[in-house]
Amino acid sequence: MRILMTALAVVVLLTGAARAETVRVGVTAGPHAEILDVVKKVAAGRGLDIKVVEFTDYVIPNQALALGDLEANSFQHEPYLKNQLSKTGWKIVKVASTIASPQGVYTLKYKKLADLPDGARVAIANDPSNGARGLMILALHGVIKLRDPNNVASTIADITDNPKKLRFVELDAAQLPRSLQDVDLVSINNNYAVQAGLNPATDAIAREAADGPWVNILAVREEDKDKPWVKQLADAYRSDEVKAFLEKRFKGTYIATW
Repeated sequence: MRILMTALAVVVLLTGAARAETVRVGVTAGPHAEILDVVKKVAAGRGLDIKVVEFTDYVIPNQALALGDLEANSFQHEPYLKNQLSKTGWKIVKVASTIASPQGVYTLKYKKLADLPDGARVAIANDPSNGARGLMILALHGVIKLRDPNNVASTIADITDNPKKLRFVELDAAQLPRSLQDVDLVSINNNYAVQAGLNPATDAIAREAADGPWVNILAVREEDKDKPWVKQLADAYRSDEVKAFLEKRFKGTYIATW
C-alpha cells in the first residue's frame, strides 16, 4: 500500500508540474495577433499556456484587462496607455517593451507630401495619442509646424503653421483605411494598414522615425506585475523565435526592440 501511495504521489506531482498556467492576452486583430500566436508556441514549451483574445478596437483591451477579463495585453504604445489611465484610473502598468512599428501616411492620389494641394483633406485618428502621432509625422517632414514637435499629446489646436491650409478629419483608427478613397492623405496605424493590404515599409509616402516614443508594450494589472508568469510571458515574446518571425513575416514593418 505504501508503494502504491508513493507512486500515486509521484504521478500527482508530475501532472501538476506539467500543467501549464493559462494567461489570457488581449491583442488587436492582424499583426499583433499573428505575433502572439508565435509567442504562444514559444511560451507553451516553457510551461505557460497563452490564450490569445482578439479585439477590433483600441479601447476594450485595456478595459478588459482592468476588469480582470484578461491577464495581459499587447497592442499599444506607452503614450496611448498613459492617456487612457489619465482618464480612467485603471491600475495597469507596462512590464516590457516589444516591437517598434514606424507609422506612415498614405495617399492614392500623390507621389510625395510636396504634391499635396492647398486645402487637402487629411484623416488622422480621433484618439489623442494616435491623432498626435499623425500630426507629428507631418511635422517631422515639414508639412506643418507644431507648438512642440515632441509632444505626444499634440492636437490640431497645437498646429502653429499650416501653409497648405490642410483640413483635418478625425476618425476612429479602425476606419482610417476606408477613408483612403475619400480624402487626400491618411495616417494609418500599422496593424490596420497591414489588415487593409498596405505595406507601411513600401506604400507609405512618409513615415516616422523608428526610435520615437511609440514602441509597443506588454501591459498587466499593477497587482500582477511581479508574478512569475509575467516574466515568462515577456521572455517568450522577446525571444529569438519571435525576432526571426518578425524579420521573415513583416520585413521592416514591425521591428524587434530587443
